[in-house]
Amino acid sequence: MRIDEYSTLDAIGLAELIRRGDVSRADLARAGHAAFSAAHATLNCAVEVEPLEACLARAEVAPDGPFAGVPFAFKDLGAHPAYGLQEYGSRLCKGLPVEHATWLGDRFEASGVVSLGRTTVPEFGYNTATETVACGPTRNPFDLTRSPGGSSGGSAAAVAAGALPMAHANDGGGSIRIPAAYCGLVGLKPGRGRVSSGPEFAEGLNGLGVEHVVTRTVRDSAAMLDATAVAAPGDPYVLGLPSKSYLAAASRDPTRLRIGLITESWAGGWAVRSESVSSALEAGRLCESMGHIVEPATLEIDAEAFLVATARLWCSTLATWTKAITQATGRVVDATTLEGAMLACHAYGASLTAIDLQEAFVAFNAVSRAVGPLFERFDVLLTPATAGPAPKLGELSADRTDLDALGWTAHLFGPAPFTSTFNATGHPAISLPFARSREGLPVGIQLVARHNHEATLISLAGAIERAKPWSYAGAWQAAQPSKVAALSADRGE
Repeated sequence: MRIDEYSTLDAIGLAELIRRGDVSRADLARAGHAAFSAAHATLNCAVEVEPLEACLARAEVAPDGPFAGVPFAFKDLGAHPAYGLQEYGSRLCKGLPVEHATWLGDRFEASGVVSLGRTTVPEFGYNTATETVACGPTRNPFDLTRSPGGSSGGSAAAVAAGALPMAHANDGGGSIRIPAAYCGLVGLKPGRGRVSSGPEFAEGLNGLGVEHVVTRTVRDSAAMLDATAVAAPGDPYVLGLPSKSYLAAASRDPTRLRIGLITESWAGGWAVRSESVSSALEAGRLCESMGHIVEPATLEIDAEAFLVATARLWCSTLATWTKAITQATGRVVDATTLEGAMLACHAYGASLTAIDLQEAFVAFNAVSRAVGPLFERFDVLLTPATAGPAPKLGELSADRTDLDALGWTAHLFGPAPFTSTFNATGHPAISLPFARSREGLPVGIQLVARHNHEATLISLAGAIERAKPWSYAGAWQAAQPSKVAALSADRGE
């Protein structure tokens, strides 16, 4: 299979080729491995590209699920299979083996995907860019001088490049939606509890973190949610499922919705660029043309209290992780094992008291009580996904010593003031590619739905995709046709 052919199909399209017998699993694994390896050589999007022989062996025994034989990769943080390493983007965790599969890791593999390796992350996921001392900077395929975002930056870069049709991602403050917006992808954050965080955690990041994938199409994201939205034994609660599949919702126009349009940041951060505002406004007009009611909305929260609460949750989690890792490995936390900003966050997290954490939960409750009334008036909220297009590499480097934990938290969320609120509230949210900036970079919009209404979100996202389709072709392949042609020639195609 030619690399340029492979890169233009989404995961459902590739799975259909296998089911029809048009390509073999081995051929698809070879094409995916070649594309992933080549994209990594330019973008630095992988911690590890596994040997082709291992990928071929995995493809041969992959279950006959909805994505049987489709290339995939795991983010180097969060859900994982029962084999290999997980290093969290950190020198502290170098060579750290996994002990068993997570529930979601097993669900991914049961869907039939074939893992080709691990994608890059910022250190312990606490950044909206993906550039580390351990692995170096991951680059955006639309502009190699810019970040693909974080913390699922390696996954987003690989999928945007056409190297993978989808990849594992997770979101504790926007880490699915931000990279999706910067890389022209679909980034669905399911609602809290929709996808199991077991067995290690009842809820990721005390409820802030949710696991899923980044994709190029709404239908891929929907179909993977069908495959993974299954409760695991011991989960703290179980959510009801819709009467029809999420995949069915992706192709079904929603009933008439009342949509609240917000274009101003309620959480501070960087100035919102005109392209982000105009994209949200244009999306609102598109929704009106489809018969929905779109009205201006506003949201007010105590931004300072929310920032402090976010820092307390994230940094206490970081300190807990590093304590467990140092106890298991005998390593120490210092400037040789953690980046400068992460050292500050580690020290802050270790200093917090139980009262500090309880106050953080009080602050999150206040945010939820501020957001809740909006969903008595509206079915969906529409906002920009980020303050602007992808920032330049280096702007969000965590290897610095001039910021304390609160300063770093404010800095890393500066370019993304619209996302983390909905991690605190637990609402499902999705980032969609919608426009291009004056530099030609992707600009995304964000849709947020009521609790337990992922189907509404997916249905509206699918309708927007049909009304204003975006290109599925990989940005890296489109930018480097001669290299893609050489790869195909090397494979005798």
